[in-house]
Amino acid sequence: MANFAKPGGPRFSVDVYQNEYLPEGGREVNAIVTVTAKGGGTPAGPAAPAAVVLMVDCSGSMDYPPTKMRNARDATAAAVDTLRDGTHFGIVDGTHVAREVYPGGGRLAVADPTTRAQAKQALRRLGAGGGTAIGTWLRLADRLLAGADVSIRHGILLTDGRNEHESAAELKDALDACAGRFTCDARGVGTDWEVKEVTGIASALLGTADIVADPARLTEDFTRIMESTMGKEVADVALRVWTPVGTRIKFMKQVAPTVEELTDRRTEAGPRAGDYPTGSWGDESRDYHLCVEVPAAGLGQEMLAARVSLVAAQPDREVQNLGAQGLVRAVWTDDMAASTSLNSQVAHYTGQAELAQAIREGLDLRKAGDMDGATAKLGRAVQLAGVSGNADTAKLLAKVVDVVDAPTGTVRLKAKVAEADEMTLETRSTKTVRVKK
Repeated sequence: MANFAKPGGPRFSVDVYQNEYLPEGGREVNAIVTVTAKGGGTPAGPAAPAAVVLMVDCSGSMDYPPTKMRNARDATAAAVDTLRDGTHFGIVDGTHVAREVYPGGGRLAVADPTTRAQAKQALRRLGAGGGTAIGTWLRLADRLLAGADVSIRHGILLTDGRNEHESAAELKDALDACAGRFTCDARGVGTDWEVKEVTGIASALLGTADIVADPARLTEDFTRIMESTMGKEVADVALRVWTPVGTRIKFMKQVAPTVEELTDRRTEAGPRAGDYPTGSWGDESRDYHLCVEVPAAGLGQEMLAARVSLVAAQPDREVQNLGAQGLVRAVWTDDMAASTSLNSQVAHYTGQAELAQAIREGLDLRKAGDMDGATAKLGRAVQLAGVSGNADTAKLLAKVVDVVDAPTGTVRLKAKVAEADEMTLETRSTKTVRVKK
């Protein structure tokens, strides 16, 4: 384990959990890399320079029922109240076009009692009407955030409907343009939005996604998001992985607090090294699963399979080495007990990743009318949730299937499932529980 304290910010540490022993001819090395930041910002602590843009869906569907628009205005006002003095912020009205609500003029305001009051006054004028083109909202947020001389750039996006007024390709182009420039939390309110769209936005922009089925709970959710944002201290942190000649990284994924595939997001960082983005950090801990393919070696030989370190690399700024690093090793042995033992961390998170996949596949099969396939996949999900102790996911599954026997994964699909329950399960399918170390 190594750690590093950023002056005035969190202290980073890296721990590696693995079984380094391989049988003769073995080539696959798996490790769980735990990254922890401690002593960083809290809502009451010293603030890192930050900018936040709130994107509020104001399409026509937000008027059905009329309380939905009122709840959105109230939630945004609560988020504005949570801003720390000195935070740059703006509000965007999102329909089939994007419009600045506050402060306007292509700029951001700086939070203080006066600007917060002005922003809440401007929110009262928000009404519903028009379509939905989320890519335009994101591009406007990007332009506004780019003008702020801050280290933390963040968006909060609320939608209640499908992205019907631009193509999927247009939304993807917008996400590609914004990726690495700011992070974004996305929320779907009600049940008329598309889960894969909202989770895709959050995934591309390294934020969180969730459902707020009851609009009355938006204020609570927005306040929590803003408190988390205000606690971020270091932006654009990346896992830098170096591997020796002859090795190949099979995959890199975040496995806690959610499952997030990072393999294809690698950017080259010098000879045999690459960076995997993780977004902004406050006082928190996350787990990553690294799988490396190494050249086969003889019994008794050992090698360094990978070196994992942390860097902060904002666009157009010098890369900062955060100092913390961990080593992944490979040792070849004829001790069968040692070489066949699966590390508890690796086993746990392999199961959690399979759980997320089983839920997604099961719900897709259910929607496609393949009830036998859906039953098998969701039954496997119930079994995995029980084995891993993921009680929250088990409760969500129980709203979609009747559990006959959890240990064997024997279930029956419920004849009637509330749409909110199915969407909640799908949206939260990637949430994991930490393994007890």
